[in-house]
Amino acid sequence: MRRHSARRPAGETPPLSAAPPDAPLVVVGREHNALVLTAVDADAAAAGLAPGMPLATARAMVPGLAVAEADPAADAALMETVADWAERYTPFIGLDAPDGLVLDIGGSAHLFGGEAAMLDDLVGRCRRAGLTARGAIAGSRAAAVALARFGRDGQGTIVAPGGEAKAVAPLPVAALGLHPDLAGALVRLGLKRVMDLAVRPRGPLAARFGTDLLTRLDRALGRADEPLSPRRPLPACTAERRFAEPIGHEEDVRRSILALAADLGRILERRGEGARRLELVFFRTDGALRRLTVATGRPLRDPATVLRLYREALDSLADPVDPGFGFDVMRLSALATQRQDAEQTGLDARRQDDALLADLTDRLSARFGHRRVLALAAQDSHVPERASLAVPAQAGRAPGSWADWTVPGEPPVRPVRLVDPPERIEALAEVPDGPPVRFRWRRVVHAVRKAEGPERIAPEWWLAPEGTLTRDYFRVEDEAGRRFWLYREGLWSRETDAPRWFLHGLFA
Repeated sequence: MRRHSARRPAGETPPLSAAPPDAPLVVVGREHNALVLTAVDADAAAAGLAPGMPLATARAMVPGLAVAEADPAADAALMETVADWAERYTPFIGLDAPDGLVLDIGGSAHLFGGEAAMLDDLVGRCRRAGLTARGAIAGSRAAAVALARFGRDGQGTIVAPGGEAKAVAPLPVAALGLHPDLAGALVRLGLKRVMDLAVRPRGPLAARFGTDLLTRLDRALGRADEPLSPRRPLPACTAERRFAEPIGHEEDVRRSILALAADLGRILERRGEGARRLELVFFRTDGALRRLTVATGRPLRDPATVLRLYREALDSLADPVDPGFGFDVMRLSALATQRQDAEQTGLDARRQDDALLADLTDRLSARFGHRRVLALAAQDSHVPERASLAVPAQAGRAPGSWADWTVPGEPPVRPVRLVDPPERIEALAEVPDGPPVRFRWRRVVHAVRKAEGPERIAPEWWLAPEGTLTRDYFRVEDEAGRRFWLYREGLWSRETDAPRWFLHGLFA
């Protein structure tokens, strides 16, 4: 059974009313057009105030009460920030709304000297950051949450494997996460604690209160496990380095990236995979966190190449990674992987060229962003406007997937970039269906010295609107050596009596 850790941080919200600095503080929200307490501090709780109490009643009990307005959006943003910070303990983190986190620490507690040391470190860091936190470690999520929220040990409770039933028995039934109305009904019947429910016959309880009550009871007692949905997709594999002394020098960071890439590469090699998307996470000593993601066009596990990609990515950041007082943890994860078999190196120049091109594409994408480095993917169409589609070059190159209009030893058949939309020109041809001998484009007359064509492209009747005409494309070169891609729209005497000429592209 996996071990789980749960805790509950609390932040500050702007005050609604002026009060002495040492006055008890409560947070209020609106429910059914009335202001009720949603949270109270230790002083307010000691004075008998509790969440759910009307604000008017609270002020009558404690004059001079400090009141702050609840801000659910800010609270949610705070919890997301705390959850990011808590990834230093484990990447398997789920939210327990509205103010809790659940961490699956199975396999990671030994990195901190055991469960007790890990819980002390977690709660202590929260306290130093100005957050009040309570934690518990148990073999089931429900038991850990119940003990963290309702346990008496303010420093944290650690339940031995199999001891969940005994640990949660004295807790109130509200620790099961029941609806307040159901919890109140159970209390009125004298079923005030979890132990009171555990010893009752299950049949009458299910008949009166539903099976959900029994499901929650079994989870809290450790008889049934509750799946934990991580807030972020879990990486395929991870390599991590923890530093006894924080690092911040650029050269130290690069050496650490290289070491992490080597560790991750060995893991990937054992799996027979390569990384397609990598994430590097920097954990600062003050709790700040920075993520940096790079993608690759082909499976990758070479440490030196990974380091080059991250050097490009780090050098291109508009907001550089600030080490502050230093990084105490760095983690490199493979977010997406792909099968990568060992290759025999040889004298195949084309394979080497493909590898160099993929490496160049990855470096440019890391520096400028993968959406800025594009390649033309071939489409199922002969019409030039629809024959290719610009997609990120790292999308994955399959044989025949990229548009290629070259013939070995010959000039390109089509230009790489088209004029959009095609520009109307005036052309003079010797015969109606022949190439032009002279044309005017942008008020400049070009005399044609050489011409190739035509390349006839009929309209796609299933896509083209009615009345679309056939095109005859020509590659022409003028007396100055400039090369153009022209087409005549409409077949003479069959589709039109006045064909029109257009310029659709320029050859480099």
